[in-house]
Amino acid sequence: MGSGHLRIVLRYVLPNVMATVIVLATIGLGAVILAESSLSFLGFGVPPPYPSWGAMLSGSGRSYMFRAPWMPLARTRISLAVFGFNMLGDACANVLDPRLRGTGGAQPR
Repeated sequence: MGSGHLRIVLRYVLPNVMATVIVLATIGLGAVILAESSLSFLGFGVPPPYPSWGAMLSGSGRSYMFRAPWMPLARTRISLAVFGFNMLGDACANVLDPRLRGTGGAQPR
């Protein structure tokens, strides 16, 4: 038809892979949050002067738990952040899915 490679990629390939890329990026972001908090909890992550969810749960953060009993909720915040990013990725996949365009909304797969 005479279309160039760039036009083919932008018009046909990119819309079909964009939903998958966004879902994988948000799942990867959740994995990075879990990895950082785990490494910081073990002492191999972010250095002590900087805040980190894993450092809040480790040895230095335990001394504050007697004065601030809500500190153990950091585990819940980590889980909610990962869950939120996964749900955001799923919602973006539903919105960007080219098979559902023109149907008036997201349909079950």
